[in-house]
Amino acid sequence: MAVLNNSNAGSFTFILMDLPGLEAAHCWTAIPVCSVYVLSLLGNVTIMCIVKSVPSLHTPMYLFLSMLSMADLGLSASTLPSMAAVFLLGQRKVGAATCFMQLFFIHTFSVIESAVLLAMAFDRCVAIREPLRYATILTTKRIGAIGLAIVTRSAALHLPLPVLLGRLQFQPVNVLSHSYCVHPDVLRLASSSTLVNSGFGLFVMLSTLGLDAVLILLSYVLILRTVLSIASNTERLKAFNTCISHFCAVLLFYTPLVSLSMIHRFGKKKLPAQVYMLLSYLHFLVPPVLNPIVYSVKTKEIRVRIRKMFHPGKL
Repeated sequence: MAVLNNSNAGSFTFILMDLPGLEAAHCWTAIPVCSVYVLSLLGNVTIMCIVKSVPSLHTPMYLFLSMLSMADLGLSASTLPSMAAVFLLGQRKVGAATCFMQLFFIHTFSVIESAVLLAMAFDRCVAIREPLRYATILTTKRIGAIGLAIVTRSAALHLPLPVLLGRLQFQPVNVLSHSYCVHPDVLRLASSSTLVNSGFGLFVMLSTLGLDAVLILLSYVLILRTVLSIASNTERLKAFNTCISHFCAVLLFYTPLVSLSMIHRFGKKKLPAQVYMLLSYLHFLVPPVLNPIVYSVKTKEIRVRIRKMFHPGKL
């Protein structure tokens, strides 16, 4: 990245935030932090291995679920280095280039996850509204093209972020609001004009997370109209049941994100720092842990395969 060659980026550092009031309790705070990452790794790798090893699960719904697991693993891996440095090693100082690189990957994988959730909403919409054409609309080739488009969009839109940040002026030492680098948090510490950065950041957010949320909502409106037109209550319930896992994943991802955005813009000075950090952790750390659990509980095929892993003689 161009920011790595920017001499300005080497003249200042960032200080990562520890949990307020628990700075001296790393031996205890490290336990839940490590547990989160271990559970995320085990859960998402299990989902991916099951989908890959069972030919009957090579369908659009489960291929998109594998993409969601990959996005969750990427998001966890993006926050892990700095979280481990703070809670395991007690190291809070991070260089500018490292910080900018981390925020690039965090925001890229966050947008990838948002786009995968949109693709999954489209999958459910097609399955319910066009069941006879489902297999011909969502072919393996088209799913691969969707995955490539998701990654390309996310990476291309976020590449300018570290470059633009590298052109700003900062104090020699800058204290961040939490244990990893994110764009709004770094941007507020700049001592030079951030008009271009703020405008570009707003554009990226609206054209990715904002647009994805609107299209997901539209997909559910179409799904709801179709389901309510079904005469049979049993069939109606069955159709709703296929969307429950995805709906939970959407809530897990977007609820903390929307709350965090509101606090960033309107309530940061009125709320305790612990509230801001909690919402941030809920957005970046919780979905990678809970998504595999939600899909394992609500999806029969995944649940059966997990049970078979622990009890090989039974289905």
